Amino acid sequence: MRLQKTAHTSLPWRIHALTSDFAVEDVWSFHTPGAGPDDFPAMLAAMRAGGGLATQTGPARFLFALRWKIGARLGWDKPSAGIGHRVASLHDRLPGDLRDAPRGPDSPNLPLTPVYELDTEAARELANKTVHTVMHLGWVRGGANGDP
Repeated sequence: MRLQKTAHTSLPWRIHALTSDFAVEDVWSFHTPGAGPDDFPAMLAAMRAGGGLATQTGPARFLFALRWKIGARLGWDKPSAGIGHRVASLHDRLPGDLRDAPRGPDSPNLPLTPVYELDTEAARELANKTVHTVMHLGWVRGGANGDP
């Protein structure tokens, strides 16, 4: 379920201190019946293992393939346009305690690079010639009636 941006911005996430120059585009809630906060690392592992383009619908795969073809033709996705070249990694902005925290493993199924991974919060980033973006995931306990 899509949520108001304040559902993210009003919480004390660590990511806020790193991304004041980024705009929040989308906030989503995913219900995980029977799961608790200790299951967040298992959810991240499942996303890494089961995610990726191959599991998406035909139209989604087509749109990504089209974007990558256009990007290759126009040079949008060259390594020189990515993290560590055109833009610095968010990892460079981390305070010491987060810099020493696990980043999370790279995944061939996800085109995003790990920044940090905590017990209830994780961030990954992607950059090319057109964008520097962050995917932030966090665990929030829902209300008694299952609302986010």
